[in-house]
Amino acid sequence: MTTGATVHTAEATKAAEASVALPPRAERAARAEAAADRLRTAAVDALAVTWVDNAGITRVKAVPLGGLRHAAEWGVGTAPCFDVFLADDAITTSPLIGGPTGDLRLYPDLDRAVPLAAQPGWAWAPGERYTQDGTPHPGCQRLFARRTTAAAAALGLSLKAGIEVEWVVALDGPPTEEPRYPTHGPAYGMHRLTDLSDYLRDVLRALGEQGLAVLQIHPEYAPGQFEVSVAPEGPVGAADTSVLVRHTIRAVSARHGLRVSFAPVVETDGVGNGGHVHLSLWREGRNLGHGGPGPHGLTPEAEGFLAGVLDELPALLVLGCSSPAGYLRLVPQHWAGAYRCWGLENREAALRLVTGSTGERASAANAEVKCFDASANPYLAVGGVIAAGLAGLADGRRLPPEFTGDPAAAEPGTVPRLPTGPGEALAAYEASAVLREALGEPLYRAVAAVRRAEAERYEAAGPEELVAATRWRY
Repeated sequence: MTTGATVHTAEATKAAEASVALPPRAERAARAEAAADRLRTAAVDALAVTWVDNAGITRVKAVPLGGLRHAAEWGVGTAPCFDVFLADDAITTSPLIGGPTGDLRLYPDLDRAVPLAAQPGWAWAPGERYTQDGTPHPGCQRLFARRTTAAAAALGLSLKAGIEVEWVVALDGPPTEEPRYPTHGPAYGMHRLTDLSDYLRDVLRALGEQGLAVLQIHPEYAPGQFEVSVAPEGPVGAADTSVLVRHTIRAVSARHGLRVSFAPVVETDGVGNGGHVHLSLWREGRNLGHGGPGPHGLTPEAEGFLAGVLDELPALLVLGCSSPAGYLRLVPQHWAGAYRCWGLENREAALRLVTGSTGERASAANAEVKCFDASANPYLAVGGVIAAGLAGLADGRRLPPEFTGDPAAAEPGTVPRLPTGPGEALAAYEASAVLREALGEPLYRAVAAVRRAEAERYEAAGPEELVAATRWRY
């Protein structure tokens, strides 16, 4: 790393720390009063404040609208043990976080508060966790994503991100029941859209009423599977939106007598739900993924960033492929990105370069991380990718040769596979100095503890048992 990069890293670290300082109490109170007036006009009675734990499960505390100012001024009590919850609600521990002692304060981000179109009387806001004395909780995943975004901003860089949301919709039934589908149309077929046109229309309406710009919605490959994509935004906002989109889909489904699964695998022999992350790197309004001398127009900064991501992908799976079931999805020839390679529009590569159509590339060029799934905590996913990318940029890394075609058809050993199970991914994670430094020791070790506990919990389980145990948890 050059001396200049070291200076920039120090500046970025200072900027990241400043970015997560809790605003003064008087400012929080004023924001709460304004938010309460706005939400009251929309006939809101209560606000659901959510955070996503290290198992990828969205947890919630709710407050009546009359208590919003107190929640904004003083926070809502939450136990730190949630950082070591597993997806099935079992609890493990880590050296720095865990056990029954201690308390935190959950503060709603009222700038993001929105009435929920499919739940009359309710609104939603993402939350951030601080200690009782107002210092940032080192295990807060949303604050981690904010820190990495601020570190990029300190270098004059901004990012746009989007997270694809895939889900399987099924007829309602007991939690132990395998899915029964409300449509049996072919993959990507108009048949499915026709069968569920009222339902999908209501999903679109609800997302639109909540201020989200939907780019497309369509049937996917697996039975009962659909996908929705929304407009890109800043990384933290994209993670927030991912939580809100999934919650909205679940709420609309419930009103239609349906249930949904965002789990990585819903049927053992099927194609699972991805949580692909799209990112583009910008400086002074210019997309650095276009117009440069590198491969397919990449600038040196964008190439260095993507090279850093590619190098860290085995370790990043611990953040982006949270459930042991995710490795049942991460298989060759399923467009899941099972190989650690990159390529232009290559849907079998873990890192897919997307240039966009001729004429729109200056705005559309981006990269897609395909090996992540919908069990991931989206704040950990985007924050981890940014940290890896900034490390690659600082080191001036370059991408290896591009791979075209199907990596599974290449000569054995030509293209490296990503980890095929949580044990391999954990080994890469524990060897990653980049992620350890970016996450900070408490969050880094809590994530490892959850992954290890879930891997041990399902070590003896066959694919059917593992899928059944996780199908309706996400």
